[in-house]
Amino acid sequence: MSDQNRLGVFKTYKLYVGGKFPRSESGRVYEVTDSKGQWLANAPQSSRKDARDAVVAARKAFGGWSGATAYNRGQVLYRVAEMLEGRKEQFVREVAASEGLSKSKAAAVVDAAIDRWVWYAGWTDKIGQISGGANPVAGPFFNLSTPEPTGVVTVLAPQKSSFLGLVSVIAPVIATGNTAVVIASADAPLPALSLGEVLATSDLPGGVVNILSGATAELAAPLAAHQDVNAIDLTGADAELAKELEIAAADNLKRVLRPLPAEADGSDASTDWLAAPGTHRLTAFLETKTVWHPTGALGASGSSY
Repeated sequence: MSDQNRLGVFKTYKLYVGGKFPRSESGRVYEVTDSKGQWLANAPQSSRKDARDAVVAARKAFGGWSGATAYNRGQVLYRVAEMLEGRKEQFVREVAASEGLSKSKAAAVVDAAIDRWVWYAGWTDKIGQISGGANPVAGPFFNLSTPEPTGVVTVLAPQKSSFLGLVSVIAPVIATGNTAVVIASADAPLPALSLGEVLATSDLPGGVVNILSGATAELAAPLAAHQDVNAIDLTGADAELAKELEIAAADNLKRVLRPLPAEADGSDASTDWLAAPGTHRLTAFLETKTVWHPTGALGASGSSY
């Protein structure tokens, strides 16, 4: 059969929740268009029920993921980068269409996103060295502080940077042992939904990352108020929505990561996602556990450590 007579197979984009690919329980979809307004695909429009299901999946996965060794988490994250490298052409096409970039610029963005993922993979077993350690105390005690993951984190992905910005907010959350419920860019969700396919075929346990698409405000409101969500990253929220979500998050004392000044309008148009990320996102969702332990004595002489 010639290509002229062949019907193309349109891709059906789905949510990524608990390691599976459900459609929205509401049955709703919405049209995703490119920068010129041309139709690209139908994306699932998540409901509040989908958001609650994602929290359940993230909580279920938290124990195993946070209990894994930091070295193992680094290996898993690196495997994700390997899978992204193998599907680079697909992401270049989706980023170019979603963000209105030329193929060469989209390729540079995708390369940067893959490199960013590798960068965070390398931090998994090193973050403890800069956010913990032994504390000097006046007395015969060891006093040790160690970082621990906060728990389930809701992440509002950047609205304009559909892939590099997305990776920049997801990778540091899970690198430190948290699990994530991600609300993809409302207007450009396709790279995020395709990322779910990569995560499903890597070694990342189901439920560690859950990806929802749809109206940001509709999904963020119940997640900010959810009693089993421990923290929220407001990067993809505009100033008005961020304020509302921060108030809701205070009900169970969630950790809140406010948008940077350049991100304050929710558009993140002026945010340089290509810049060195630093470690502030790695430490944003960590708790510090401090343990005291008596040093004890050695031998009859009474000498101590």
